[in-house]
Amino acid sequence: MNKKLNYKVKDTLELHIDGLGSNGEGVGKAEGFTFFVPGALPGEQVLLQIRQIKKNYGVGSLVKVIEKSEQRVAPQCPVYKQCGGCQLQHLSYAGQLAVKKQQVTDALERIGHFRGIKVEPTLGAVHPWHYRNKMQVPVAGGKKGVLDIGCYAQATHRVINVEECYIQKEANNKIAALVRQWMTKFHITALQEDERTGLIRHIMGRVGVATGEVMVVLITNELQVPRLKELVSLLKQELPGFTTLVQNVNTRHTNVIMGPKSKTIYGPGFIKDKLGQFAFNISPQSFFQVNTEQAERLYNTALSYAGLTGKENVIDVYCGTGTITLFLAQKAKFALGIEIVPEAIKDAIRNARNNKVGNAQFICGDAAQELPRLVQDGVKPDVIVLDPPRAGCEEKVLTAIAAVKPKKVVYVSCNPASLARDAAILCQRGYEIKKVQPVDMFPHTHHVETVVLMSRI
Repeated sequence: MNKKLNYKVKDTLELHIDGLGSNGEGVGKAEGFTFFVPGALPGEQVLLQIRQIKKNYGVGSLVKVIEKSEQRVAPQCPVYKQCGGCQLQHLSYAGQLAVKKQQVTDALERIGHFRGIKVEPTLGAVHPWHYRNKMQVPVAGGKKGVLDIGCYAQATHRVINVEECYIQKEANNKIAALVRQWMTKFHITALQEDERTGLIRHIMGRVGVATGEVMVVLITNELQVPRLKELVSLLKQELPGFTTLVQNVNTRHTNVIMGPKSKTIYGPGFIKDKLGQFAFNISPQSFFQVNTEQAERLYNTALSYAGLTGKENVIDVYCGTGTITLFLAQKAKFALGIEIVPEAIKDAIRNARNNKVGNAQFICGDAAQELPRLVQDGVKPDVIVLDPPRAGCEEKVLTAIAAVKPKKVVYVSCNPASLARDAAILCQRGYEIKKVQPVDMFPHTHHVETVVLMSRI
């Protein structure tokens, strides 16, 4: 392919953008060769400079937009082009919802080889800004001793200073500002990654949307941190809802943010929040959906698709900490969660107990092995709900589900590509797609969640 291409790296060319790639970049073809152009939008004519040429595709930098899309808008964030956190702030919100629907449609057609599947319009967020209830920001010593707190530049470990993140809850932005103030006043050092010296590595904030409670977590490079009493005093005085301060120690030279040891400096070490009618205790390392408002819509959509009447047995595969299981238990005769991670199952059992849900149980194990065992024990699920990680389901799990023969499968996906692949496998084993509902859990990013209802033929 490259031999026939009349372009090379650093050349410029005009390109018509036909669509968006899975990472939010513009996609177009020149001489039948596909180019990906970050920052370009469908319908636009752009000038790009070729940055890379691979065997089957090229990557270009956007030089100029010759013909603009009507959906192009000015990004709110001043560091949008440098930061890798958002990919679609230059696209109107209506445009974002449309391309996310198209993303799901394309995956079903191109990867799953489905035809004629109706994809519903994406369920957009009522509040597409300042929605993230969880913040994790790196800290670095900038030039002339000025602290850089914010985000990593795309594909680097260089920290970009951010005064306000437009997708974070306001309380999280306040946390970053107050910790900056404390570090500056008392000369608390930031991590110097190359030398592996300095104290503060990351700052975490967690906000209880329903309760207003706020947690601050300092991820540190050493156990001893001075002036923590002064930080507590500052947070109590300036941060409404401040409930607890936790120090997490991570001395490893790794990309993993959290270390194995945490100690509570002030307060209970957790905050409380709600999803629907259910209350949850959230500790620094607990899993909890970062967009509370949209998580409720996602789970209620899954509950609606399950169509429960109070007579059904439901199994929630990849149940995590049991949030979907609890939603299902509201209308099911019995709900059973399966999860292979022991810590998550402990949280799930605790969540069910704290919310007085008596018709939900949890098993720690591999679903491919547990499902046949449950059937042998006389448990016959009417509905199976799947909420797998981005990689999707192992085929042995899908095979086990098909062998159990539930009337319905409700698949909750965070990756259209793995969803399409897994749906095709289930359809080969006796199921058909009935409904497809994208949900925008992460406005201004390329991510889209999808709920799919599949029925046994």
